[in-house]
Amino acid sequence: MTAAGRPTGDRLSIGAVLGRLREEFPDVTISKIRFLESEGLVTPARTASGYRQFTVADVERLRFVLAAQRDRYLPLKVIKEQLDAADGAARPRVLAAVPADGLPTAEDFEEQPIRRMTREELLESAGVEASLLAELEEFGLVRPGQAGLYDTVSAQIAATAKALAAFGVEPRHLRGFRAAADREVGLVEQIVSPVRRDDDRVGQTVRELAALSVGLHTLLVKAGLRGIAGK
Repeated sequence: MTAAGRPTGDRLSIGAVLGRLREEFPDVTISKIRFLESEGLVTPARTASGYRQFTVADVERLRFVLAAQRDRYLPLKVIKEQLDAADGAARPRVLAAVPADGLPTAEDFEEQPIRRMTREELLESAGVEASLLAELEEFGLVRPGQAGLYDTVSAQIAATAKALAAFGVEPRHLRGFRAAADREVGLVEQIVSPVRRDDDRVGQTVRELAALSVGLHTLLVKAGLRGIAGK
């Protein structure tokens, strides 16, 4: 780095960081970045001369903090707690404190080999009619991927929808499930974004969050069903 504090290699000066953030956050200033550093939201390295050296990951953390303040009005204390949780999420320690009887685990969300299939293959695999698949696509429950191909998860969704149809539950009734799933995925994405560039940590974090999220959903449904069943 030069005496003027310009970036060198993959390190960025505070001025270079400001330049990267200004387009999305016009009101950000060098003083603001320094303040966030003093609050422990980001910890750039220092040269022997005392110049700050930010990494790309530091910039992503700052972007997460600024967006959380602007879009969700979160206090810095809460944002820091989220960042600390993401930083420490590489080890599966959270799920250990949650009773797992009958609930999903992080291992349930391990990536499995996915077979691509044509529309005809999906219909045969799931045992559904083309009309049902068309409705599932209309309401966003099944989405073909590149080249119009489907996958094994799509076939499982279609088969589950068929089973629900036997109880009179139509695809249009399932839009809430799609919306709820999208919200849960969005929450997971927000939480893991500060460590997005570390694939191993992101994978473990996503699996843990997915298990906790689906587990909580299951428990809430169980609690609600007590009233329906008269228990």
